[in-house]
Amino acid sequence: MSATESAVQMARTAARAAADKLAENIVAVDVSERLAITDVFVIASAPTERQVNAVVDNVEDELIAQLDRRPVRREGRSEGRWVLLDFGDIVVHVMHEEDRAFYALERLWKDCPAVDLGLDGTGAGSPAVS
Repeated sequence: MSATESAVQMARTAARAAADKLAENIVAVDVSERLAITDVFVIASAPTERQVNAVVDNVEDELIAQLDRRPVRREGRSEGRWVLLDFGDIVVHVMHEEDRAFYALERLWKDCPAVDLGLDGTGAGSPAVS
């Protein structure tokens, strides 16, 4: 089974919101085959803690405004290095670019299919990291 259409729509909304705040290397991975708790991971990065928090705020605001979805859980906001927003169907990871390179989430989930975010190259990146 692959990610639900609702989860893909949420991921695209989150990705556009992240791109609006100049997040970099935005990717989404369909983890529905591997995890029972969520369908899609959206991963984005930013060069500073302040920008990480700006991206997080915009993602949260847009998902509330457009889809009436609020996060079930939020982790890491005070540090601004790796913030996790759990919306149930999707989990959004906004990471400082240094932490993203270190933890390499895309490498951990490289066997899962990418989700087309429809960003037309703006902020989009490749889901695979070698």
